[in-house]
Parts: sequence; structure tokens; C-alpha cells
Amino acid sequence: MRTLAAEQDWIRSSPRARQAKSKARIQAYEALLAESQNRAPETAQIIIPPGPRLGDVVVVAEDLRKGYGNRLLIEDLSFRLPPGALVGVIGPNGAGKTTLVRMIAGSEQPDSGTLTVGETVQLGYVDQSRDSLKADATVWEEISQGEAEIDLGKRRMPSRAYVGAFNFKGGDQQKKVGQLSGGERNRVHLAKMLRSGANFLMLDEPTNDLDVDTLRALEEALTEFAGCALVISHDRWFLDRIATHIIAFEGDSRVVWFEGNYEDYEADRKRRLGTEADQPHRIKYKPLTR
Repeated sequence: MRTLAAEQDWIRSSPRARQAKSKARIQAYEALLAESQNRAPETAQIIIPPGPRLGDVVVVAEDLRKGYGNRLLIEDLSFRLPPGALVGVIGPNGAGKTTLVRMIAGSEQPDSGTLTVGETVQLGYVDQSRDSLKADATVWEEISQGEAEIDLGKRRMPSRAYVGAFNFKGGDQQKKVGQLSGGERNRVHLAKMLRSGANFLMLDEPTNDLDVDTLRALEEALTEFAGCALVISHDRWFLDRIATHIIAFEGDSRVVWFEGNYEDYEADRKRRLGTEADQPHRIKYKPLTR
């Protein structure tokens, strides 16, 4: 019988085991939701409180098409995101990843096709700008909103401990937000959004500038989260460990929906493209015709 550590090592090293783990997460969504509502918060880790139960329809795209200027970013993208999915969104800068997230959020509209967000979905969105933070507030004030305790599902956690889980210790909690580095602002924004009770998280480059401890805590929190998450990231190791599905912007306006983590996707891409998959090239777009 394998120890827990051996079991985790086996899952990381075995594509078959990773795929089985991903499918088990999707199939066991109801159990994950029930367990998360009763999980006691621990001061040493990030806890993402569960939002309302997701229905059968989370996000459904059918023949999605979107362009900017004279570039076609997305052509004929279709997918159905199941409850419990953790989706990694990958591709070069400028490919259209953030545009897809904004369409799901409703701030952008597709040129054609349909994008349906389920009625039970409550979105939590962390973008790259972090502009919504108050510069004159302290770290603790911005994250806690002045509350001594924070609701985490059916449990409560001291707000100082919650802020500390994002690696703001002691006096760091009294720093003014306007004086923070980019990585520190990233952590404040994450902490503030993750306590919102959303059941669908959209994170745009959440791992940028995170220290190792916070990165690992975020990874564990997402895998235990009783909801869906869509994560734009260039960190292939992070996506290897969390993703159940991949949306890949491959160039020539082609966007691929794939079931599996980043390593599984890469193996499939090389199978499909052969030697071309290993050739570095600048991303190209089809011209936009209206």
C-alpha cells in the first residue's frame, strides 16, 4: 500500500493517474462542495470559501468568433465547461486569452457564435491591472474590510490569520497599498477576491511575482475549491498540478479545448503537429473579414 506522499508522487508522474484524478474531480463535484463547506480553516494555508452550488450549465461556447482591428483572434471555438473544472488558458501574449476572459465576464461581446454563462454562476475575477485597490488603505484594511473575522463557508477565521496566509506577516499588514510592489499588490488582490464567495474564479496571471509558499498555498486551495476556475498562466508547472482542462491559443486564430493538464496537452499537440510543434515561431492571425 502506497503512503500519501508516494501516492502524490505517482499522480504527478503518471499521465493516466492525472487524467483519472481530473475526471474524479469533475464526477465528485457534489461531494467536494459538501466537504468544503465543513472544512475547518487553518492559519497556515489559503482557504477559498465555497460559493453557491453550480448547476449543469457553467460556461458553454458555440462557434465563438472574435477579432480586433484586422486580426481574427478566435475562430469557431466550442466547449462546455463542467462543474468542478479547473481550466488553464495558455498561449503567447496578445493571442486573445484576456479577451476570452472578458467575454465570459460580459465586458466584451463575441463577433459571432454564442457564449452562455449559467444562471447559478457567480464570477470572481482577478485581472492583471489590480486597479481596484485603495492606495491609502493598509494591507489588512483592504483585505479584511475592517472585520475581525472572515467568513469561509460555514466557518470563520481571524482576519489577521487570513491575511497572514498570503504571506503578509506582522508589520507587513500595516503597509499602505500604494507603497506595495507589483507582487505584493497581486497577493492583496487575490486575498480580497478569493474571500468573495464566488463559485467561478477567473484569474489572469495570478502566479506573477508570488513567493514559493504563497504559490503552493494557492495551488492547494484551487485543487480543494468546490467550484470552477479559469486560470491564465505561463507557468506550466502550476498548470500541470491543477488543470483538468486546457484552452490553448495555438496561432492562426485556432483555439483548442483539451481535457487534461498542460503536460497531457503538450503530448497531444506534438502528436497532432509532428515536427512543426518544436519549431519556434511568432504567433500569426488570420485576417479579419466581416
